Amino acid sequence: MATEQELADLLRSVEKRAFKRTLYHVRDENAALDIVQDSMMKLAEHYGDKPAAQLPLLFQRILSNSTLDWFRRQKSRKALFSNLSDFESADDEGGSFDLLESLVANGTGESVESAEDSTRRAEILHQIETQIQALPARQREAFLMRYWEEMDVAETAAAMGCSEGSVKTHCSRAVQALAKALRSKGITP
Repeated sequence: MATEQELADLLRSVEKRAFKRTLYHVRDENAALDIVQDSMMKLAEHYGDKPAAQLPLLFQRILSNSTLDWFRRQKSRKALFSNLSDFESADDEGGSFDLLESLVANGTGESVESAEDSTRRAEILHQIETQIQALPARQREAFLMRYWEEMDVAETAAAMGCSEGSVKTHCSRAVQALAKALRSKGITP
């Protein structure tokens, strides 16, 4: 059974990545925040009595299901109301976040990059984020779990509710699509 401290530590450690991952899917900061908070509440309420080692995977599964539920609710709302623009999320409504926060500091706290390098790096990260958002939903989900959340294939398959082969296929297609899109913009490794 997980202690309150273990649960709190887990939630603290996943909150930023979970928010960004959800934001990639729903493209609405407020909705992403709500989904992550609801997922955290569900984990604490329904699974707090599980062993601490099981909590990370359970959280990923809850987060995926909560995101799918959000899309289902959005689809229902759009079907019920004639004015769709009230219910569509807008990419430009503060939907961006600090791209540079994802850069790893060099350990000294001092910047060793020139302003030009820093600007170029920010542009590359922006292009990567844009291309990730353009991926089909299942490819994006598999890619983010594997490479953002650093989950292994089996954990990703369990969280997504699909086979390990499907995860590998989704990831492979996502990587190929991202590489092709970035090469077309002149960005190479």
